[in-house]
Amino acid sequence: MAMDRRTSAVRRAENKKKEAKQKVKSKAYAKNEGKRPPRKRAANKSSGYEGLNAENSDSIYTTASSKPSSGADQSYEAPQQSSGKTEKAYKLLAIQEGISNSQAKTLIDRGRVYANNRKVMVARGELKMETRFTVEQIEKLKVIFENSDILVVDKPAFLNADEVERQYPKCKLLHRLDRETSGVLMLVKNEEFRTKAIRAFIDDKVYKEYVAWVEGMVIDPIDIDKPILTEKRHNKAHSKISKMGKPARTEVFPLEVVSKRSKIKLVIHSGRTHQIRCHLRSVDFPIVGDEMYGGRRSNRVMLHAKKVTLLGMTFVSPEPKIFAHFSMQ
Repeated sequence: MAMDRRTSAVRRAENKKKEAKQKVKSKAYAKNEGKRPPRKRAANKSSGYEGLNAENSDSIYTTASSKPSSGADQSYEAPQQSSGKTEKAYKLLAIQEGISNSQAKTLIDRGRVYANNRKVMVARGELKMETRFTVEQIEKLKVIFENSDILVVDKPAFLNADEVERQYPKCKLLHRLDRETSGVLMLVKNEEFRTKAIRAFIDDKVYKEYVAWVEGMVIDPIDIDKPILTEKRHNKAHSKISKMGKPARTEVFPLEVVSKRSKIKLVIHSGRTHQIRCHLRSVDFPIVGDEMYGGRRSNRVMLHAKKVTLLGMTFVSPEPKIFAHFSMQ
C-alpha cells in the first residue's frame, strides 16, 4: 500500500512537470498561430441568458419547427414593431408550438429553444409578445448492440441517462453519461452479467475512449492523475480536485488544433462524476460548451463517448456531425 502511494505521488509530480511544459508549448504555439492570416469563422450567435437546468426532467418532447443545425444557432426574427407587452418565455413558446406549458418548460430547460439569435434558458424570463422561437430537435436514440445480457445504445445529447432507462424497463443502467454528453451507453438485463461487468470496471479492465473539443491548444499528450471530490451545489453534482477525493486518471491525446481550439482523444481509468470535465479544467483546457467547468458557451458540451470495450465486446458510436463542423471552422 505504501509503495502504491509513493508510485502515485511520483506520477503526480511527473504529471505536474508535463502540464507545465505543455502550457509553455501551448503559449508558444498560440503566439506563432497569431502571426498567421486569420481563419474565417462563423459568428457565435449564442449569448446572454443565465439558465436553469432540467437534469431530472421526466418528459421528452421534440418538434419539427427546425432541423438540427450543424453548430450555428438559428432563430426567427422578431417583428420590427413592438407592443411593449411581455409574457413568460414558456407561455409564449407553448402558444407558438401548440404544446402544454410543462412541455414548453422542458424544452427551454434542455437548452433547445432559441429566440432572436439567443439560447433561451430561463423558462420564466419575460420576453416580448412578438418574440418568435426556433426549437431544435433531440436526435433519436439508436441501438448499437443487444443480446440476452446487455443492451448498448447511442445516446444523443440533451437526453438524460435515466430517461433512456425508462424507455427499456427490463434493463438497468450499467453506467451513466451526463445529459449533454453523447455516445455509448450500456444497460444490463440480468444480475449475473451486471456483477461481472461491475467487477471489470473496478479492476480497470474496461476500455473507455472519449473525444472532445476543448479551449486552448493541446499539442502533447497529458496524463492527468488527480483525485476528485464530488459535492452537491444547488442540488447538482459538482466535482473538484482535492486530496480528500477518490483516485482518478485521464489520458489525453491531441488529434487536431483549429483556431485555438483542440480536438482530443481521452482514455479514462476509473469513472468519477464529471471526471473528464473536472480533469480538463484543472489543466486549463476546459471543454467547449462546458460552462460549469470554465468552457465557453456553445450549442452543447462537446464531449462524446466514442468507444467502450467490455468483457471482450467492443461498442462504437460515430462522432456527431457537429464535431466535424468544428474542424471546418
